[in-house]
Amino acid sequence: MSNPNEEIDDDVMVTIELDGGELDCEILTIFELDKQDYIVLMPVDDNGEPLNDTSCYIYRYYENDGNYDIDNIISDEEYERVSKKFDELLEQTSHQ
Repeated sequence: MSNPNEEIDDDVMVTIELDGGELDCEILTIFELDKQDYIVLMPVDDNGEPLNDTSCYIYRYYENDGNYDIDNIISDEEYERVSKKFDELLEQTSHQ
């Protein structure tokens, strides 16, 4: 991923660990808000098809020396700001 602020064109897949086990996800986008990067993941099945078109996960995203990591968004206020920004990005994409 060369620029974390642009939309991901290829279907890049990651596996995340949840309480119920592992979940395969497609990276929808990575964007910056208030000097923090965020990643949006959509759960997919074994064939890469969305499990639910309306379901996605948003995490804090960190990149350091070629290593990638994600972290939960803790506060409701931060989640609201990030969700609003993601909705704005979706709106811009749908108008292009």
